[in-house]
Amino acid sequence: MAEPTPRRNEPRLRPAPLLFEPAQAAADPEHFFDLESIDDPRALLARATELTQAFRAATDRAVEFQAIAAAQLADPRRFDRLTPADIAERAEWTEDYAKKMVEFGRDLMRGVEGPGHVDPV
Repeated sequence: MAEPTPRRNEPRLRPAPLLFEPAQAAADPEHFFDLESIDDPRALLARATELTQAFRAATDRAVEFQAIAAAQLADPRRFDRLTPADIAERAEWTEDYAKKMVEFGRDLMRGVEGPGHVDPV
């Protein structure tokens, strides 16, 4: 299970860098961040673990940005605001999940993250 996302008052850990692979390497389905070339199982485990943590951190951060965008799109002060159903359709979510994400985004924008705060994912 993924570790919880650090909150505003906690420093973010720096995950292993996700380097972009050359197009030729990315086109090869057997090639994945050069893991297939690591022969030592200790080194393979270490690098694969670094990548796993980096992907989890990237996912957590992307979800936060999704939530902020959803909250901004649903802002009642916007003349072009979207309904939760509209946001759900665009993001391929359920309407209930869109509502939770809008609220999560509002909490993030307000800086509210306490014991009663629940991450929607």
